[in-house]
Amino acid sequence: MEARTAQPEFWEDREQAQQILQELTALRECLDAFGALEQRLAEVRALWELSWEEGNQELAAEIAAEVRRLERELEDMTLDVLLSGPYDDRNAILSLHAGAGGTDAQDWVEMLLRMYLRWAEKRGYKTVITELMAGEEAGLKSATVMISGHNVYGYLKSEKGVHRLVRVSPYDFSGRRHTSFAAVDVLPEISDEIEVAIDPNDLRIDTYRSGGAGGQHVNKTDSAVRITHLPTGIVVACQNERSQQMNRLVAMKILRSRLFELERRQQEQALAELRGEQMDIAWGSQIRSYTFHPFSLVKDHRTGFEVGNVQGVMDGDLDDLISAYLQQEAARKSQQPGLTGTKA
Repeated sequence: MEARTAQPEFWEDREQAQQILQELTALRECLDAFGALEQRLAEVRALWELSWEEGNQELAAEIAAEVRRLERELEDMTLDVLLSGPYDDRNAILSLHAGAGGTDAQDWVEMLLRMYLRWAEKRGYKTVITELMAGEEAGLKSATVMISGHNVYGYLKSEKGVHRLVRVSPYDFSGRRHTSFAAVDVLPEISDEIEVAIDPNDLRIDTYRSGGAGGQHVNKTDSAVRITHLPTGIVVACQNERSQQMNRLVAMKILRSRLFELERRQQEQALAELRGEQMDIAWGSQIRSYTFHPFSLVKDHRTGFEVGNVQGVMDGDLDDLISAYLQQEAARKSQQPGLTGTKA
């Protein structure tokens, strides 16, 4: 790739040149990170040999801590390699919708939104809440957030499905245990170089005043935009930006991603699975359960992976759950003829 950038005709197609440079930068960063990991491992090995010769217990404890850090970084790097899908390196559009459970389900949507925002913050990703629909009494009926960063979609695609909450409801004065459901949908952000045909005559565009929950995230002016794609019934909205024009541009970007996903699944003859593994937003269709009472447990029903610290997960500690899913998917793909589970 570096040799290609040195060719005299490289900049004749500027758009392609920019794509090549972006991919080249990502590859360099990956190689540099791996090289740095190898160097640190060599340093730890030398330090271990020294501590062994001197019988230095304090040095041994320091080495053990560094080995644990290296292990964690290697796990993260391995996850990156598992992300071999065609859109895994793209930004993601995350949507949340309340299901069965009434007010508790709407509160559950708000809790999940906080969880994903905290996860993104810990990873250094950029988040923009584009749409919020407040619940009647509390919480949110739905929310949409755009998350930008390295391999965001590759990680978050594991979250698509129905999420189940079991807790003592703060809205039940009898103190009974309630079960609530929310749906998580994740789409890759589709860039302009991918053509998605949208006829302006197929669109109904409405403007309205932003309102409801959201605080500083919501601009309370008449600039909010809702776009309905009439042939498919897909509705997208954006109320975050300061101007109607900007909200319209963001809403169109979300619409393009949703139409692209629809077309992709139709081409795969899987229209019935448009929402991935997600079925009714109710009992029996959940991919993951979060139990606050009578015990603390998060269980992913696809992988069987469990985490005992439910509050830690709600604070954004999702990486172990995501890793278990990606490893299972990589193993499954590697067993299929003609498929490999990792990038070359």
